Amino acid sequence: MRYLTVALTKGRLAQKTLDMFEQIGITCEEMRDKDTRKLIFVNEDLKLRFFLAKGLDVPTYVEYGAADIGVTGKDIILEEGRKLYEVMDLGFGKCRMCVCGPESARELLQNNQLIRVATKYPNIAKDYFYNKKHQTVEIVKLNGSIELAPIVGLSEVIVDIVETGSTLKENGLVVLEEVCPLSARMIVNPVSMRMENDRIKELITNLRNLLREE
Repeated sequence: MRYLTVALTKGRLAQKTLDMFEQIGITCEEMRDKDTRKLIFVNEDLKLRFFLAKGLDVPTYVEYGAADIGVTGKDIILEEGRKLYEVMDLGFGKCRMCVCGPESARELLQNNQLIRVATKYPNIAKDYFYNKKHQTVEIVKLNGSIELAPIVGLSEVIVDIVETGSTLKENGLVVLEEVCPLSARMIVNPVSMRMENDRIKELITNLRNLLREE
């Protein structure tokens, strides 16, 4: 039996995923050691390998078969558009992708005016404005402090992840439209799904049963 390789997103998503795995009998004590410098973690009994990666990279590892299974945010799956199967919503890491800006920008959105949109997620923004709203916009990609864009006049609105909305509020911005709900998702390489169908389906079934119990 070959190893099944699982790519987990560093940080909170990895810890939450490990918590869930432990509840269905899958453990990997080495990963709980915060001082470890290891890159690959192994459960020999279950023939499972784990590694931690940046969320943005997880779909890449899965698409190219370096990992059979991955856990990452729905935002990254939508933005990256990789060839893989999204098999389940793990129910944690919940937030929203939203169009945000000053209250005065609401009218610009309602009237489908040509506006500039700043975002870390240009593909999600394009899909929302072009395909769902049929509104022509200019999209500007930024890498940090997206809230700054409408304040300094770079854009009329932003498309970004909203959890509590406190950062928006502090900067005089509001949620104007919701693009989509987000949460942690499990993804699977299509070839792995065929080759290791029974093992992967058993993992998915056990996790689904766990979520139903909760």
